[in-house]
Amino acid sequence: MSGIRAVIVDDDFAVAHVNRAFVDAQPGFVVVAEAHTGAEAIAAIELHRPQLVLLDVYLPDLGGLDVLRRVRAAGDDVEVIAVTAARDLDTVRKARLLGVRHYLVKPFSGASLAERLEEVRRGIAADQAAAPLATLDQRGVDQFLGAASRRHAALPKGLSPVSLARVAEGLAECDADVSAAELAESLGMSRVSARRYLEHLVATGAAEVAPRYGSAGRPEHRYRVPASKTR
Repeated sequence: MSGIRAVIVDDDFAVAHVNRAFVDAQPGFVVVAEAHTGAEAIAAIELHRPQLVLLDVYLPDLGGLDVLRRVRAAGDDVEVIAVTAARDLDTVRKARLLGVRHYLVKPFSGASLAERLEEVRRGIAADQAAAPLATLDQRGVDQFLGAASRRHAALPKGLSPVSLARVAEGLAECDADVSAAELAESLGMSRVSARRYLEHLVATGAAEVAPRYGSAGRPEHRYRVPASKTR
């Protein structure tokens, strides 16, 4: 049995069957198990050692994130695509901290899932290509980490990893919350660009935003690093 081994985890049998059929139909993938509870998911992952898990967050016994915590505690770094109706910031942030690099909110399109699967396929192929190398020179290290960064950070079109790092570092250096205009001025970039990067950081849980109401007009959005990240 060749291809990237995948386990489908969803408490809805119909959804699980649809996802299984879709993943099986993608070139380079093969579904080795289907699970509908957290306990079944853990057992399937331990038995089949998949390279990919499509993981629902809402399960009848253990939550999907609890399943993932146990998998990570066992030393398994399996790739995970979260496929769930959970869209609150806390869940998304916890998923990211547990190594979930792809998060699809139900209902999602087949094209969106296919795109995530292709990113996983490319990432696993890159890891396998690098595995036989005993040592890397600086260029090899830079190329490998650059590829990992690109596939793990899946930036929206038009955003640059270098500029994103500049904005994230600039925000981290601020003693108080800042507006997009203030941060843009300190970094020497446009306010519109700074706001796009800040909103991406907010979407990924790396920043928080809150409105500040003045005497007149629309509220000003103020950004900061979450308190949990500064401890």
